[in-house]
Amino acid sequence: MSLCNKVQERIIEEANYIITTKHTIRATAKAFNISKSTIYLDVTSRLFSINKDLYYEVRQVLEFNKKWRYSRGGKACQIRKRGKSLND
Repeated sequence: MSLCNKVQERIIEEANYIITTKHTIRATAKAFNISKSTIYLDVTSRLFSINKDLYYEVRQVLEFNKKWRYSRGGKACQIRKRGKSLND
C-alpha cells in the first residue's frame, strides 16, 4: 500500500509535532484541525510503514500520556470544583 506524498508529509508533520510538544492526540488534532481518529490512525498504523524510528518515538509519548491521563483528569476536576477555568 502506497500513500500519497502529501499524506505522508502530513503524517510526518503530525508525528514531529507530537514528539516535540509532547501533546496528546486530542491537542494534536485541534492544532492540525483534523479529527482525533484520523490523527490516531496516522500515528499508530500509517506512520509505521513510513518511518519506523519516528513511530517508536511517537509511541513513547503516547504511552507516557496514557500513563498520566488519570492525573490530568483529576487535576481538571479539582480546578472545575474551585470554579476556575483550565486556562487560569
